[in-house]
Amino acid sequence: MKRFHRTLFGQVVIALVLGIIVGVAWPEFATSLKPLGDGFIKLIKMIIAPLVFCVVVHGICGTSDIRKVGRVGVKALVYFEVVTTFALALGIGLAYLFTPGHGMHVDPGTLDASALSAYTSRVGGATDTVGFLMRIIPTTLVDAFASGDILQVLLISILFGVAVALLGERGRPVVHLVDCLSHVFFKIIGFIVKLAPLGVLGAIAFTVGKYGVGTLGSLGLLVALFYVTCVIFVLVVLGIILRLAGFNILKLLRYLREELLVVLGTASSDAVLPQVMRKLELMGVRGSTVGLVVPTGYSFNLDGFSIYLTLAAVFIAQATDTPLEFSHLLLILGVSLLTSKGAHGVPGSAIVILAATLSVIPDIPAIGLVLVLSVDWFMGMARALTNMIGNCVGTVVIGAWEGDVDRQRAHDVLDGRIEVDLRDAEDTSAASGQA
Repeated sequence: MKRFHRTLFGQVVIALVLGIIVGVAWPEFATSLKPLGDGFIKLIKMIIAPLVFCVVVHGICGTSDIRKVGRVGVKALVYFEVVTTFALALGIGLAYLFTPGHGMHVDPGTLDASALSAYTSRVGGATDTVGFLMRIIPTTLVDAFASGDILQVLLISILFGVAVALLGERGRPVVHLVDCLSHVFFKIIGFIVKLAPLGVLGAIAFTVGKYGVGTLGSLGLLVALFYVTCVIFVLVVLGIILRLAGFNILKLLRYLREELLVVLGTASSDAVLPQVMRKLELMGVRGSTVGLVVPTGYSFNLDGFSIYLTLAAVFIAQATDTPLEFSHLLLILGVSLLTSKGAHGVPGSAIVILAATLSVIPDIPAIGLVLVLSVDWFMGMARALTNMIGNCVGTVVIGAWEGDVDRQRAHDVLDGRIEVDLRDAEDTSAASGQA
């Protein structure tokens, strides 16, 4: 076995600890390290659009039944809606059980709204369902890749993949080209992944240096409750779902430990999207299923974000002594089901979408958002982690339903009998169940 400090997991752990130390000891210097984290995330985002295109197109072309692609897509959307509803309901339930906002007695009139101006200016687009659906259609084919919008790229990829598949033998050269390009992009990912420890070091040092651990003091109960809720959702709700599919949630988390640490350090699930797709394929999930479910889940299956929406909304109501009836809770649940779908790709999405949700629930003062601004970054870590885990579980479950998982290989990988390292995996053949 490799020495701990030579593994990606070990290097990210060391970087995480060093980042905390630097943030506590030298906060001003720590805040200057932010470009390390931002640069790493930008490098990953640079490669996401072409990689998703190649994986989806190659997966569809390797599927003998084109109708199966549509079936997988429909199952994914239904699954996302059901699981997201559980997440939203769990947020409301635990907020009422532990009442993190009770006793604060905040007067909305005393809150400074200036801090929200940068977010509320974008609320209109976030609440417009028609606008969100229209945004899926790119202005031009090139524009989708230039903007990096995952849903736009996914739409083009599905159309392109189906068209090439229907060409039959004439489409074979295109399939071969796309396959070769995907190997090139995965090789690039292998280069970028080696920079993950630097990205984590910069991001976590900036967080601790700028906000400080003391920031958690006044709103510690809210942050702690959010983390506990996310843990319960992952281990209980997602654990049961994955167990019904024949797999163990703890083994899956251990398999994805490097990616989980990167997400924890950067507070961004985008930072590991290509790596997650590759590791799920190498685990034994068919490429076409991975290519369809993971990118779609990044917009439609935001479990951590859903928990945050309802928990924060009820917290603000409790903190401002706003009485909520059962009808209000149903309204929060229904509105959140819609607004949460537009979260991905929106700058400052957590506060923007929460503002959008509260804007259609007049009983709760939207100015109460100021209360959660100071701890939003800390909550963002758990949001991103839960979002990522939820999408990985969803991909494995839907793959199991469709018979698109090589179960023997999956268990060998999860049990540690087959070791997967993204930095060495490019020349390793993917799972036998992969297209």
